[in-house]
Amino acid sequence: MVPVSFAFPFCGDEFVLTKSRALFWPRENALLVADLHLEKASFYARHGQLLPPYDSRETLERLAEALRETGARRVYTLGDNFHDSDGSQRLEPYAEGMLAALTRATDWVWITGNHDPAMEAKSGGTIAEELEVAGMVLRHMAKKGETRPELSGHFHPRVQVKIHHRHIRRPCAVVSHNGDATCGRMILPAFGALTGGMDAADPAILRALQPASAIDAVVPAGKRLARFPLWRE
Repeated sequence: MVPVSFAFPFCGDEFVLTKSRALFWPRENALLVADLHLEKASFYARHGQLLPPYDSRETLERLAEALRETGARRVYTLGDNFHDSDGSQRLEPYAEGMLAALTRATDWVWITGNHDPAMEAKSGGTIAEELEVAGMVLRHMAKKGETRPELSGHFHPRVQVKIHHRHIRRPCAVVSHNGDATCGRMILPAFGALTGGMDAADPAILRALQPASAIDAVVPAGKRLARFPLWRE
């Protein structure tokens, strides 16, 4: 199981941010992942930029490991599941079989994003533009002005810290909360193997999470979760 030290309270519930950049929701026995960007390498290859065509394998293998670690029986993907809406048609047989096995073994829901708005559930699972689960809104991109609890992706946040004269960048979650600190919204780190990152303190991220009284970056560090303040009211 994921170390309990990676668990943290959010909106009156408990969540676990795994080292693999997935979010486990114990009460719902659900794993949430954002921005898989499957078949990104094959997309670039079609446009003349050749990359090793194994990004989907690596992403799915890490996802399977996160399911084994947490024991989750449900999966919610928070958009940009494929790098484009035709990505599922380009999966090579090994990755296609792996994805089909994962969607058969779990209650799998694809939430669509700006990269794959017209994707088909070719490998199983169901598709939704957004959902509300146990009072939590699940969508691809944080909606400015949203006052309900929300989980989203899209921005691929990363935090940069200086440790012993070294600058270290790590994918992170970005969490906002209101004045009473009881609830807020969260942007998940990108899960995919070929996903870059945006500075967690970028004005676009901070704007998307308004209204808020505080916004922090949250990242697994050693055997605990580290929080870094990004913005205060």
